[in-house]
Amino acid sequence: MQSLTYGELIRGNRNFRKLLAGQFISELGNWFNFIAGLGLVRLVSDASPMAAGLFFLARLLPFAIASPIAGTFVDRFSRRTVMLATDLIRAAIALSFLFVNDPDDLWIAYLATVLLHVSGAFFDGAKNAVTPNLTGKEGLLAGTALMFTSRFVLMAVGSALGGVAAYAVGYQAAFIINAISFVVSAYTVWLIPEEATRDDETAVRMADKTKREPFWTELKEGVVYSVTNHFALTILLINVIWAVGGGAINVIFERLGGVYFAETQQWNPDLAVGLLWAAAGLGLSVGMLLAHRVSRWLDIREGQYEFIGWSLIIHGILFSVGALYPSFWFFSFFVFISRAIVGIEYAVHETMFQRSLPDKIRGRISTLDRGAELTVFGLVSYAASGLMFVMTPQTLTIISGVLSAMAGVVWFIRQRGRRDGL
Repeated sequence: MQSLTYGELIRGNRNFRKLLAGQFISELGNWFNFIAGLGLVRLVSDASPMAAGLFFLARLLPFAIASPIAGTFVDRFSRRTVMLATDLIRAAIALSFLFVNDPDDLWIAYLATVLLHVSGAFFDGAKNAVTPNLTGKEGLLAGTALMFTSRFVLMAVGSALGGVAAYAVGYQAAFIINAISFVVSAYTVWLIPEEATRDDETAVRMADKTKREPFWTELKEGVVYSVTNHFALTILLINVIWAVGGGAINVIFERLGGVYFAETQQWNPDLAVGLLWAAAGLGLSVGMLLAHRVSRWLDIREGQYEFIGWSLIIHGILFSVGALYPSFWFFSFFVFISRAIVGIEYAVHETMFQRSLPDKIRGRISTLDRGAELTVFGLVSYAASGLMFVMTPQTLTIISGVLSAMAGVVWFIRQRGRRDGL
C-alpha cells in the first residue's frame, strides 16, 4: 500500500492537523507538569526515593487500570465529546498542584496526578481510536509517526523547558501552563466535526442502541480478542516485556540526573532530569521522523520481521552501555541513540498493529495493550525506587537495558514463520 508522506498528510488533511496541534500543545504542558511535579515532590520530601516512586506510580498505574474501561467507553460513545470533556477536566485538576507547599500536602500532588492520568486514559483512548479514521489507511503510517513524534518532541522540548522554568521562575508557572494547554487542546478538538471521528459502519452501530451489547460484554470482547488473536497477543507481549526493563527509566533519570550528576558534576537537579528526558524525547522524535523512509525500504525488502526484533535487542544493549562511563553527556548520547532506534521500531510495529484492527474494536484493543504496558511500567518504576537502597543507578541502568532487549527475543520466537507480521 502506498503511504502518504508527512507533508501530503498535513497539507491535505485539515482535521488531522487540528488533532495534531491539540496534542502538541497539551503534551508541552504535560511535560512542564511532570518536571515541576517531580521537582516539587523531591523538594518537599527531601529527595526521598520512595516519594518519587509513589509519584511515578500515581502517574502510570491509574492510567493503566482505567485504560480498558476507557477503551470500551470510547468505542460506545462520541470520541470527540470524550476528548473535549477530559481536556477541560484536566485543566481544572492541573491547578491543584498550586496548593502543595509542605510534606503534609503531598497527598494533593499524588491525588491530582492520579486524576490527571485517569482522565488522560480516556483522552488517549479516544485519540488513538480516532486517528486512523482521520488519516485513512494510506495516511496511517505518517499519521502514527507524526502523533508519536509530536509527543516525543514535546518530551524533549517540554522537559527541557520545564526544567528551565522550574529553575528560573518556580514550579507554579509550569502548573499554570499545563492547565492552559488543556484548554487550548479542547478548542482544537472542538473544531473537528463529529462525523470525521467514526467510519460509517461504526456510526450506524452507535446510532442503533438496540444492537449494542452491554458495556461489560464489549469489554470482555476486547480482552478475548487481545489474547486469542496471534498478532495482537504478540504486540501485547513485546510491549509488556519492554516495560519490565523500560519501567526503571523514571527512577534512573531521577537518581542519575537529580542526585548523582547533581552531586558529582554540579548540575542543577531539575535541569539535569529535564535534559535527560529531552535526550530521550529527541531520540524518539528523530526515530519517528525516520520511520516513514525506513518503512518504505522495509516494504520493498519485506524486512519488517528482522528489523523489529533486532531493533529491540540493539536499543536495549545501547542503553546499558550508556551506564558504563560516569559522564552526563556520554549517558545522554546513548539515551538518544537507543531511543532513536526504538522510535523507528515502534512506529513500524504500531502501524502494522493499527492496520490489523477493525474500527469497531480499535479503542478497546489499543487501550488494553497500553494499559497492560503501563501497569507493568508503573509497578516496575515503584519497585526500582526501592532498589536504589541496594544498588547504584548505573547498575539499574544496565539491568534495564538488558530486560528491554528481551522484547526482541520474544518477537522472534512469536513471529517465527509469520514474516508477513500477522
